[in-house]
Amino acid sequence: MTPSFEREKIEMTQYILENIPKEAEVSRIEYEGPMLAVYAKKPELLVGQGSVIADIVSKLRKRIVVRSDPSVRLSEKEAERIAKEIVLPEAEVTDVSFDPSLGEVIIEAKKPGLVIGKNGLVLQEIMRRTRWRPHVLRSPPLRSKIVTHMRHYLHSESRERERVLRTVGERIFRPKTYEVGDLRITALGGVQQVGRSAFLVQTRESSVLLDCGVNPGSSKAFEGFPRFDSPTFEIDSLDAVVISHAHLDHCGLVPFLYKYGYDGPVYCSAPTSNLMTLLQLDYLDVANKQGVMSHYDQKDVRECVLHTIPLRHGVVTDIAPDIRLTLHNAGHILGSSLTHLHVGEGLHNIVYTGDYKYGRTMLLEAAETEFPRVETVITESTYGSPRDVMPSRVEAEKHLTSVINEALERKGKVLIPVPAVGRAQEIMLVIDGYMRRGLIKEAPVFIEGMISEATAIHTAYPEYLSREVRRSILYDGINPFQSDYFTIVEHPSVRQEIIDGEPCIIMATSGMLEGGPVTEYFKSLAEDEKNVIIFVSYQIEGTLGRRVQKGLTEVAMINSSGKMGVVKVRLQAESIEGFSGHSDRRQITNYIAHLRPKPERVVVCHGERAKCLSIASFIQRRLGIQALVPAIMETFTLL
Repeated sequence: MTPSFEREKIEMTQYILENIPKEAEVSRIEYEGPMLAVYAKKPELLVGQGSVIADIVSKLRKRIVVRSDPSVRLSEKEAERIAKEIVLPEAEVTDVSFDPSLGEVIIEAKKPGLVIGKNGLVLQEIMRRTRWRPHVLRSPPLRSKIVTHMRHYLHSESRERERVLRTVGERIFRPKTYEVGDLRITALGGVQQVGRSAFLVQTRESSVLLDCGVNPGSSKAFEGFPRFDSPTFEIDSLDAVVISHAHLDHCGLVPFLYKYGYDGPVYCSAPTSNLMTLLQLDYLDVANKQGVMSHYDQKDVRECVLHTIPLRHGVVTDIAPDIRLTLHNAGHILGSSLTHLHVGEGLHNIVYTGDYKYGRTMLLEAAETEFPRVETVITESTYGSPRDVMPSRVEAEKHLTSVINEALERKGKVLIPVPAVGRAQEIMLVIDGYMRRGLIKEAPVFIEGMISEATAIHTAYPEYLSREVRRSILYDGINPFQSDYFTIVEHPSVRQEIIDGEPCIIMATSGMLEGGPVTEYFKSLAEDEKNVIIFVSYQIEGTLGRRVQKGLTEVAMINSSGKMGVVKVRLQAESIEGFSGHSDRRQITNYIAHLRPKPERVVVCHGERAKCLSIASFIQRRLGIQALVPAIMETFTLL
């Protein structure tokens, strides 16, 4: 640490000590990630006096969290016993776990309000008697294995987690070397194409990477990975990585950074953190089964978990000496976020959309349009051509219903390849609702792959879902993802029974026929013209899904004996675009038009070249906003 950094920290510590009641017995003050942690031997005295902390936050302009000094905390076993003794049995506590790095006891209960108590009195009592700060969660209707495993891992590595947070905090709050300026962005991937999204945002002082994805349609690293060979990219200078959402074309290569020495933070929403880990591990599993060399391993995924700092939507967070980050709802999948970067003291503001949906769906609310300030917007254009005008949801649901009913009537089977996250849950809600109303012919719905685990993560974060689904889970006690029509396929051994059985609907991953259980069903169902495959999500160029969508008649695939064989594709192929989690051309244009305040510049990415150029021209002509379409490796200057 530099002398100026030490001096600033000493001055700040003195100010806090002068303004905090001495009876709280503050033992130390540390930078921890984007926050300042105040450790006290009697933390309940500070938690009970929120105005004191609020005044200090206002003065120092830093987020402050109060933690108990580790020396006064009871053992986890004793703290759990006391917490259960304090909380009323009517609260129905289902799980108690601990996070030593944060000094938190995590209490899951079916009735969390009873754990909190009137005016938080129960929480204060737990903290007073155990010296652990309670963090209360509603018990999810479905238990997620990945959430549980991640908690256990962070618990086992709490010392290393503490080191990571301290290192990150000291880097964020280091004294600035340069005046703010020379704001520039380099497109490392995801421009004039869909896949390998990655944008490097740099000032004289800081370096932040927005997304770090792979291209699922490419088997070559040079075309499938972001261009880390760019002279602008230096892994040792990277302050932060921000992930917009959990799809692999946006997060699939983050562990690769840790393999090659990155020791900094990853910021994203809490659901994205869980889903990202799930999909990265599955990416490794699929590569292993296909005999493809993966470019990182499970150890690197665990490093990513250890360095991830989840943020709530709407919370302003320092991530570098001259950059603040705020995440907002993007409406694309669970936890998907618009990234708002505030550079300098109001000097320039960037909104990076990632993938977004400017329209409500059964699952999610529409993307946010209100920001304190915005000068530059980086927008996706997956459906940016003049022909990309999607049908209404009513039309899409009617089309889906018609295709399913026709296939079932002719004794065929319906195969729906779905991404495990987003489209799967949306289609589950639609099928269940229509079957219950008698509009879709009743038939078993088999669900296989990561869909069940991803759905469990959805139920763990109802606050990120649409108003209707949130109300159903939180207030009505009804989990809309559990239905008598759904059968979870627990083991691959039952696939043949499903294939040989009665007409049915099969939902399986992956959504682009690139590996996963859906390819096994496809091989068996493809040659029977009574069957139908329904695509409800975008198919990236180069994937098997895109080729089937275009009318592929035969494909070479490995059979059950491990030999290569030719599969004739005779089943009906249908694409229903109205279920996409992306905005169509009209929604993209409306989103830019409704942004407040009005941006000065729009950068178009995440679309095929012709679509990027088309909508950029339209935005500039119709809305009067400068629109750019960068090329790969291109750097453009904003200041």
